[in-house]
Amino acid sequence: MLLNKPPSETSRTEEPCLSHEVHSPGSNMNVKDLAVNAFAQNKKAALLIGAGVAVLGLGLGYKYTRKPEKVVRVGVVSQLLVHPLKSGKAVSVSLAECHNIGLKYGELQDRHWLVITEDGHMVTGRQEPRLVLVSLTCEGGRVCLNGPDMEELRFPLQQPDNPVTDCRVFGADIQGRDCGDEASGWLTRYLGAEKTFRLVHFEPQMKPRRPVEKEPLFPQYEQVAYPDIGPVMLLSEASVRDLSSRLERDVTVERFRPNIVVGDCEPFDEDSWEKIQIGEVQLQRVMSCGRCIFTTVDPETGVISRKEPLETLKSYRLCNPSEKHIYKSSPLFGQLYTVKKTGILQVGDEVYKITH
Repeated sequence: MLLNKPPSETSRTEEPCLSHEVHSPGSNMNVKDLAVNAFAQNKKAALLIGAGVAVLGLGLGYKYTRKPEKVVRVGVVSQLLVHPLKSGKAVSVSLAECHNIGLKYGELQDRHWLVITEDGHMVTGRQEPRLVLVSLTCEGGRVCLNGPDMEELRFPLQQPDNPVTDCRVFGADIQGRDCGDEASGWLTRYLGAEKTFRLVHFEPQMKPRRPVEKEPLFPQYEQVAYPDIGPVMLLSEASVRDLSSRLERDVTVERFRPNIVVGDCEPFDEDSWEKIQIGEVQLQRVMSCGRCIFTTVDPETGVISRKEPLETLKSYRLCNPSEKHIYKSSPLFGQLYTVKKTGILQVGDEVYKITH
């Protein structure tokens, strides 16, 4: 981080010089007037120089009293997970572009596809648990949908003639390009409900959502497509192992749908990583991730238990009483970040905590 530097040179004010012009007795300005004027000019110059010295002093004081940044290694990236379809299956990648709006791998962008009802309301694994088994990938400009006992469906990524639909995500308005009747029919058959589902895709020219409308801790300028709240979620392997040690059956990181998984650290170390650097990417922590019923959906079977691991998390991961107005009764597991500096993330990158 660049510190505010003091001016390299104080601006110089020339000393006023008296004119050597001789004035006649009838002149409006005599020698006395000239002397008074010269004093006034010199006083002004002195004030300007004094102000310059004061500013310089403040700049130097700021430079030498502000604590320098410290960079401490805290872990290593063990997995990168992109979830193209909201509530769909994760795509594990070895590297990803980290944008302000989330992770991107080729044509796949995190939470940029959404299942909706005919009236535009979002559908997630909370309502349709079997969505977690649906895989959405892209190949050669075509989207591929796969699911258990379903034939693969391919359709064009770009369908500019399809209508743009108004959608509702957690009460906020957002748009999506309809992916066509074939995709709609595929999802409707797969989910087997007595209703019609549509698939929409968020495109760059569309107006994104503002997380601050749901969570006031987020900056006003922050934007996302279809994620619950923030653009990047981070979780450590050690935290998941700690939780598994308290359960009858182990759970995996996929159940909690993070983007960045960190290894080589202690359980819940990530709770204290306010600002981190991974490669050229810088991330700023905003808040913990409050967990809901979705964590009780098994990512391997698509079955919802509505109990574990949520009940166990509530036994030891509730917030401090002072933060209850933020998280209410939700247990905290993982951290939500905004992207301060974009770049490339890779599995194997070391994770550094930045402190003062």
